[in-house]
Amino acid sequence: MLRVGLTGGLASGKSFVGRELERLGCLVIRADEIGHQVQQPGAEAYQGIVDEFGREILKADGTIDRRKLASLVFGNPERLAKLNALVHPPVRTRIENAIRDFAEREPGGIAVTEAAILIEAGTYRRYDRIVVAVCTEEQQIQRAMERDQLTREEVLDRLNRQMPLQEKLKYADYVIDTSGTKERTIEQTRSVYEALRSLNL
Repeated sequence: MLRVGLTGGLASGKSFVGRELERLGCLVIRADEIGHQVQQPGAEAYQGIVDEFGREILKADGTIDRRKLASLVFGNPERLAKLNALVHPPVRTRIENAIRDFAEREPGGIAVTEAAILIEAGTYRRYDRIVVAVCTEEQQIQRAMERDQLTREEVLDRLNRQMPLQEKLKYADYVIDTSGTKERTIEQTRSVYEALRSLNL
C-alpha cells in the first residue's frame, strides 16, 4: 500500500484535488475533519482544551466554539503550541489507525492524507510521496475571501503565518497547479493518480 501526503496553502485547491483522488479510488483522510472530531465532547482532546482555555470557549450545547478558541490562539504562538499539543497526537493516532485498517483491506491501495501543515509539522516524512496543490497568491486570497467570508487583510494575515507555497514545492514529488480550469486540475490529478498507481503495482 502507498502512503501519500497531500498538502498546499490556504485555499490552494488541495480539497478539490483530494475529492478527485477519492473519486478515482484512493482512501482520502482529511486531517482537518479529524481535528474537529477529536474536539467534540467526550473525544480525546475535548477535556484538555476546556481545562486549558476555560469554559468560556463553550457554546450553550457544550461544544467548543472554534471561532472563540481560534481568537485566543491566533497570533499567540505559546497558546497555539498548547492547543496543538492537545489536538495533534490524537489526530495522528486516528490517521495511523485509518491507514492501517485500509492497508489490511486494500494492500494494493493508495491512502492519501490531506493536511494543511504536513510539512510544517514534519509528518511529511511518514509518507512515500508528497503531492502539493498550488495556485497564485491572488487566487488564494480571492478563494479564501469567498469561501470563509474573510477580509483581504484577514487572509493576508493568515498567509503570512503559513509556510510559503514556493517553500513547500521543495518537498513535492508531484505538483498540481489549480490556477487554471477545474477540468485542467482534474486532468493533472488523474495523471498523478496514474503515476501513483504505477508505483504501487
